[in-house]
Amino acid sequence: MDRDLFKDYVPEILVYDEKVDGSYEHKIRDEHLNTKEKLLAKVRKAKAAAKGNQTIYRQPIRTENEDK
Repeated sequence: MDRDLFKDYVPEILVYDEKVDGSYEHKIRDEHLNTKEKLLAKVRKAKAAAKGNQTIYRQPIRTENEDK
């Protein structure tokens, strides 16, 4: 690789401009992600409440390679 290829490169900071770049779709996506996050938290809380403090014991799974 030639290291001199990008020696004068200066990264450009891009700024979103709704008039140039398009519509408000990015706002819809953020709204959907926020709604999804709230619903997931609600479901997790409901599952935890439904489960209560019960402890589930599961026996270890036996395999064919287990020593007898």
